[in-house]
Amino acid sequence: MLIEEIMKRKVITLTEEHTISDAITRMKEEKIRHLPILSLTGELVGIVSDRDLKEVIPSLFNDASNENVYNQPLSAIMTKNPIHAHPMDFVEEAAVIFYDNQIGCLPIVSNKQLVGIITETDLLYKYIELTGAHQPGSQIEVRVPNIPGILFEVSKVFHEHKMNILSVLVYPDKEHEDNKILVIRVKTMNPLNVIKGLRTSGFEVLWPNVPGIDQ
Repeated sequence: MLIEEIMKRKVITLTEEHTISDAITRMKEEKIRHLPILSLTGELVGIVSDRDLKEVIPSLFNDASNENVYNQPLSAIMTKNPIHAHPMDFVEEAAVIFYDNQIGCLPIVSNKQLVGIITETDLLYKYIELTGAHQPGSQIEVRVPNIPGILFEVSKVFHEHKMNILSVLVYPDKEHEDNKILVIRVKTMNPLNVIKGLRTSGFEVLWPNVPGIDQ
């Protein structure tokens, strides 16, 4: 999946000349936590987060607080040359960038112009969508050998039971390097028959470990 498929195209921005007060007001109005900062020519030059603002605004308990801080330009506190991505980058690559750099948003730039933005919340929601976790269903975990064609063999069991698969995730098996763990979400609240079918076909079902079903 490409970033352009999930990015927000309407991006709230400010310029370097705007003040900290402007940023606070805009974030409250738009209910956002990140503001890309653009130059007068429209190029991305920085980003300001709600955390940046909290670090500089005067504390309510500080009698010596300097009210002039609200009039400082955003160029004084913004993160300059922020990490960004391209609309044609993959969402999976963006997730790695978020994780490696511990950031909360990723501006999307094309031809030196800001064209969108994604946040960690956008990625989380897309994960929920891809896994089908927001739909009623059941989750089945199956240990399989890491060999070509094994996913097809497992899927045949679901086909035989006329079971609709919502998603399939593949994880490494921490206990056995030669195996993989398939996490399969199915559109049913009663997966007992397909669990029996998987075990009859010789597959090891790790979850659910339902009492009364032959191992």
